[in-house]
Amino acid sequence: MTPWPHPEHGVADLCDAGTRLYERALREGHLDGPEADATPCLAELGLLQPAVTDPRRLEPVPPAVALHRLLRTSEERIAAERRHEAALAEMFEPLMRIDGRRTASAGTPAISLLSGMERINRAIEEAMAAASGELLAIQPSAGHGTATLGPALDRDQALLDRGGRIRTLYQHPYRHSPVIRTRYERLNGDVEARTLDEVTERLIVVDRAVAFIPASEDRTLALEVRHPALIGYFVTTFDRLWSLATPMHPQSVQPPALNGVTARQRAIAALLVEGHTDTVIAGRLGMNVRTARVHIAKLAATLGSESRAQLGYLIGQSGILGQEG
Repeated sequence: MTPWPHPEHGVADLCDAGTRLYERALREGHLDGPEADATPCLAELGLLQPAVTDPRRLEPVPPAVALHRLLRTSEERIAAERRHEAALAEMFEPLMRIDGRRTASAGTPAISLLSGMERINRAIEEAMAAASGELLAIQPSAGHGTATLGPALDRDQALLDRGGRIRTLYQHPYRHSPVIRTRYERLNGDVEARTLDEVTERLIVVDRAVAFIPASEDRTLALEVRHPALIGYFVTTFDRLWSLATPMHPQSVQPPALNGVTARQRAIAALLVEGHTDTVIAGRLGMNVRTARVHIAKLAATLGSESRAQLGYLIGQSGILGQEG
């Protein structure tokens, strides 16, 4: 039977047979020549060499010597590649100076897909590092705790130090979040925050030049957007939501109750009239179902409702949805 040809490989992925035989040669000090016929890689990579006193025997090259030789070969190869790169750059440099429609660079893509939290965060950090104007952010949640604030605070403070401004929109339930409170206590400068009953999905706009939005439910995918029309749309949407929001920082304002109905209850009333369930209402307003039902019960008591159907009717008759806080 004809033996299988020995596969080609480099020293970094030395075959199992070659590794075992080299280890044996190191332990015993030598091998008989025919023993290495099935693993020619050892001689090709310079790990075995003929003995001076008996060419029929093979002696192992000490690992330190073999490593030094291989590293030197690798360095020479890298140097050759760099010389090749320099030659290519020198050749193409005058060609790139030609002024023509077909020689222009394609530039940065208008929309890019980012995969993985590490890549997404790195892209945001790079955009923030080059920013000096304004950061606009919509944050549906307060984050996972003060322990993870450090890098974000450093990034935000650097923008403020360059004369930038930060505006952030949160949902009402996070007005008293310790994470958000800690964030604004530690930051100095032009930092503002407001809250709404409902906000959109997460949005970050840096210097009105680049935006980041989620591209998957688990937020492990994101879109980096640089298209001017889309950036303009995001900024306009943010500004309209901002004008409707309640100031939280630097001056916290508690929305007033009108006719005994709080701003939170008016938001719930609007969703009730639309026919949403308690679960959907709770999810939309960032609260648990039990809290939503407590608010619904208080609203019903205030309006004198005895049933869910009657509550919807009384909300419409009361005019509370047309009142401004």
